[in-house]
Amino acid sequence: MSLNEIIYKFENIVGSSYVIHATEDLIAYEYDGSIDRSLPNIVVIPKNTKQISEILKICYTNQVPVIARGAGTGLSGGAIAQNGGVSIGFSRMTEIIEIDPENHLAIVEPGVINSELSEKVSEYNLYYAPDPSSQQVCTLGGNIAENSGGLHCLKYGVTTNHIIGMEIALSNGDLVWVGDKTRESPGYDLRGIVIGSEGTLALATKLVVRLLKKPETVKTFLAAFKSISDASEVVSQIISSGIIPSAIEMMDKLAISAVESSINPGYPHNAEAILLVEIDGLHEAVIEESKDITQIFKQYDLLELREAQDEKERINLWKGRKGVLGALGHLAPNYYLVDGTIPRTKLVEVLEKINQISKKIKLPIANVLHAGDGNLHPAILFNERNTSERDKALEAGAEILKICVEVGGVLSGEHGIGLEKQEYMPLMFNQSDLKSMSNLIYAFDSPNFNPNKIFPTGKKNITEINQSGIISQSGSEIFI
Repeated sequence: MSLNEIIYKFENIVGSSYVIHATEDLIAYEYDGSIDRSLPNIVVIPKNTKQISEILKICYTNQVPVIARGAGTGLSGGAIAQNGGVSIGFSRMTEIIEIDPENHLAIVEPGVINSELSEKVSEYNLYYAPDPSSQQVCTLGGNIAENSGGLHCLKYGVTTNHIIGMEIALSNGDLVWVGDKTRESPGYDLRGIVIGSEGTLALATKLVVRLLKKPETVKTFLAAFKSISDASEVVSQIISSGIIPSAIEMMDKLAISAVESSINPGYPHNAEAILLVEIDGLHEAVIEESKDITQIFKQYDLLELREAQDEKERINLWKGRKGVLGALGHLAPNYYLVDGTIPRTKLVEVLEKINQISKKIKLPIANVLHAGDGNLHPAILFNERNTSERDKALEAGAEILKICVEVGGVLSGEHGIGLEKQEYMPLMFNQSDLKSMSNLIYAFDSPNFNPNKIFPTGKKNITEINQSGIISQSGSEIFI
């Protein structure tokens, strides 16, 4: 079937206004939040599951690549159509179908924006816990694809802990349910397999989400430090004391300066690092934990220790942290964000190595961390129009990932593998591991779903990873 014939069939399903195929219109869909670029052949925007099913049947019959797309905020190239194909956008599937306040559940469509769900259920004194920094624009379907985390995942877990059931569309257009409205369901945990599979196995079309009751009391602290090492030590001390805050976030001096230049949340300008620590729960428990955390802070020579006095001040403190990536535009035209995760006890060591990398490549690196669970977010600042700077940024990102794995960490904490990290998977997995995982694609009969993502493709001609961490690449070398 020709491209024009496929376009015609899609237009009969969703209407011509929701089938995009002109090159100048497709440009808006050639990228996500990463630095990769590639145009799909067609973008189709369905309104319901029936339309999705019909679209998928056409793609399956004609072996057309299918790439699911939420809000395009992903940070690993997961929504990039690097082989062309059909990008299915979920921007019209935004209905909150049912709210069940008694059972703390909701059924929603995948195009619902993360923060809007919490706003909708707040009248029942409930909220949805996973809160990526992009939560005001990212969609729940995209969160499922990447198993997104967020600022408060230290205590409450990531997306997979809050999605208990899904209707999914298989590559041949069949619609099936995995999971249920209950915590447990018989059979294989296909729900858990699909979450985090980055759109390679199935497309989520309806979601059963778990809602939490709003905590009785919340306390938020800002602590400003004279050194990153002191801030890192405090993180380990808090966790080792037995306290599990809902969030422990760290920002270094460069990130602070960017935020203060644009958002001005009132972070101390002279701090080398700040921690935002939040605890919540029953009033009495929060009061006791606040005392314990304050005592830990007082063991260090802080520049400032501040407790939010009301909800307005609390929101302002978090506004700076959630807006930091956008604020980096005040420092450089582009950034390359890495999200390796390491043991908390290795924070000081790894952050120092990142600083050394920054000096070596002569590019600034701003560090933002989900420090409580060791999820790093070093942002390498560069100018995309400068080829040399772009290459240096990519090399630095790869070197940081290698360091994360060497100290006992992993390649990704929440952004996924996608295009960004697929060739580095052998740093963590042997060939048997990779084969076992990739076999799931054939079990789901989904080779046309987001093809050539997650697993090494050989496009970089990786032949060996030697002890120096050098990958041979078509006669040249890139340092990882």
